[in-house]
Amino acid sequence: MSALPVYRWRLAPEGLATFRQLRALGLRPGGAPVVAQLERPRRRRGPLVAYLYRVDTAVPVRPMTPAKRAALAKANAARQVCPECGRDAGYRIPPTLGMCGPCAYPDAA
Repeated sequence: MSALPVYRWRLAPEGLATFRQLRALGLRPGGAPVVAQLERPRRRRGPLVAYLYRVDTAVPVRPMTPAKRAALAKANAARQVCPECGRDAGYRIPPTLGMCGPCAYPDAA
């Protein structure tokens, strides 16, 4: 049994939000504890669970620094280079293929 209050899907009281809802408001939990749990029932499996945080104790999201923005751009650019042919694919290489489309499917063209 959980020590947290459990609410059914779409029945959480005002003032509580999930992490994604806080993010959409430009907020983050900021170390605040989880105050409740939200459960969405499913037919053949256990319920989906989301944790709820208080909106009034949430703090603003930290701004993106220039160094962080540059590191993110570099990481995204690296995910577009095919490890087989070394060309820039112009899109993010799918991890399931591990290479660009022409390398993965040479007979398709």
